[in-house]
Amino acid sequence: MSTVPSVTPISWQSRIVHLLVRARMRPHAHAPIDPSWVRTEMGRPRAARRWMARSTGAAMESRPAGEGWPGGEVVSWPGHEPGAPVLLYLHGGGYIACSPETHRPLVSSLVRRLRGRAFVPRYRLAPEHPFPAALHDAMAAYRYLLDIEHIAPTQIVIAGDSAGGGLALALALAIRDEQWPHPAGLVAFCPWTDLAATGGSLEENTERCAMFAGETIRRAARFYVGDADPTLPLISPLYGDYRGLPPMLVHASEDEVLRDDAIRVAEAARRDGVEVELQLWPHVPHVWQFFAAVLPEARASLAATTRFVLARM
Repeated sequence: MSTVPSVTPISWQSRIVHLLVRARMRPHAHAPIDPSWVRTEMGRPRAARRWMARSTGAAMESRPAGEGWPGGEVVSWPGHEPGAPVLLYLHGGGYIACSPETHRPLVSSLVRRLRGRAFVPRYRLAPEHPFPAALHDAMAAYRYLLDIEHIAPTQIVIAGDSAGGGLALALALAIRDEQWPHPAGLVAFCPWTDLAATGGSLEENTERCAMFAGETIRRAARFYVGDADPTLPLISPLYGDYRGLPPMLVHASEDEVLRDDAIRVAEAARRDGVEVELQLWPHVPHVWQFFAAVLPEARASLAATTRFVLARM
């Protein structure tokens, strides 16, 4: 496993972003979770998100459900080449919130760097739709790329952040189990890989994390897991068998409560013979890649991701 040392020194922009995110998120870290409230709050500030997405120059197209596609968005770089990289990007949000629209800044930043396209499905959310609804929608989206868009699997990289990062890894396990063609690679930003909530960083970083406490993660997991076993690999890919999977890139914050979810899944994949690039970043919030417009650490993470994806093509 390739583990790149933490980036130092910490930028002044990171210190400011960390404080702002903490001021907004930490007051709610120990409170009961209301999914409807989270959906409203995590969609803000809408004007800033629209500005960050538009500033990348990428084009966004809403694509309704049909032909197996569960609905969502396609983000494209104008004039992209036919053989350019294609991301199947699975948004985060704890399986209970967020959407292709909330993740436009992050996805469009990646698309601009890759000069390619990203398909961002609107998978069903818990608690109305617990496991396996999100996984089934992600599987349908992958088949849509293969069967309807006729994109070669060697051109596809599956990516995601937080819950979407865990879902991306679960999708890769399902693709292997179904004996479908493998994608070229996997990218996971701050992935949530253990819904049984056994990572030591849930306690170690519960006061350092800018967004969550360990209890936040435990409470959120119940919405998606429902009555299922949280250690099922297609729920918690930490417990999966990674033999035969494509190369992986994993980025996480040293300070977040999900740090050990990233480290342990990278170690598990390496033990199973998968090529893994793991990098931990100091003093950045969970899924700091959102802030590429202002944060050097976000731009560095996306640049490393771009190199990883292009090397797989």
